[in-house]
Amino acid sequence: MAKSMTIHKGDRVRVIAGKDKGKEGKVLRSNPQAERVVVENVHMIKKHSRPSQKNPQGGILEMEGTIHVSNVMLVCPSCGEPTRVARRRDDGVRTRVCKKCGKDIDK
Repeated sequence: MAKSMTIHKGDRVRVIAGKDKGKEGKVLRSNPQAERVVVENVHMIKKHSRPSQKNPQGGILEMEGTIHVSNVMLVCPSCGEPTRVARRRDDGVRTRVCKKCGKDIDK
């Protein structure tokens, strides 16, 4: 069973470990089962593709690879700093809260 992640699609994150340490980008996809995320312009990989109707030329495509969610940190939209995330329940609705400034991340 997968844990629920505090980082969702569309969040702005900063890479805190690995070869792309220090880069920031938007989360394009998240995979909670594998605890991995795809961040734009981070961990670029080369994929070899055969010619098809969609891509008649074929060749080597460059695309984003997945990185483990523990290697990224959420950037708070209000204070602009990478932060840990707390969770708060208001009337049965779970919201994410910035640990640095205390403001809600989910609007």
